[in-house]
Amino acid sequence: MYKLIAFDAYGTLFDVYSISQLAEEFFPGNGQALALMWRDRQIEYTRLVTMSDPNPSGSKHYLPFWDITILSLRYVCQRMALVLTPEYEKHLMDQYAKLTPFEDSLNVLKTIKEQGKFTAILSNGSKEMLATVVQSGGLTPYLDQLLTVEEVRLFKTAPQVYELLLKAFPVQKKEILFISSNAWDALAAKWFGVDVFWVNRLGHPFEEIGERPNYEGSSLSEIVSIL
Repeated sequence: MYKLIAFDAYGTLFDVYSISQLAEEFFPGNGQALALMWRDRQIEYTRLVTMSDPNPSGSKHYLPFWDITILSLRYVCQRMALVLTPEYEKHLMDQYAKLTPFEDSLNVLKTIKEQGKFTAILSNGSKEMLATVVQSGGLTPYLDQLLTVEEVRLFKTAPQVYELLLKAFPVQKKEILFISSNAWDALAAKWFGVDVFWVNRLGHPFEEIGERPNYEGSSLSEIVSIL
């Protein structure tokens, strides 16, 4: 049924909160809170950039995701009254570049490739960020393409981002399954017109607006039974 299985990267294949352990070493008692707020601010900045100038040729406010990630970290440390030294910033960003994959990420990708399907990442991350984290996690052989918003200079949830899948692969919308752990990302992909699997690891309710995803599971492994 599906020819292309496309994954979000951060939070879906890679654990963005795995960085909390290192943050805790630098800021005892604040590691988890910093990781949570850092992620929220990061996404908020991407939305601000896109919504403030949703030009089809790209937002004039566009910044690479790496820059947004650094600026988000700096903001959060100020907000939490934490002293972010240049050394701490470098170590945290180096760790972010090599986030830990979830335990089932590798096996799921291997299984999908064995079935002869196309695989891709579709992410807010830059090409360099994605290449680094994918290689670090050992996933490179099982991904056909790393698609990034750099090409459209708009972040998710702009429809131009999801359209990159159709430009990169010889498939139709009905032949794509998009996988994300972020409910807002899953919803936007559904609105774009592709089928969606929502990885709901924390048992959260789905958004109250829009259409529900076609599939929902608590882990990536549950995708295999669908395929």
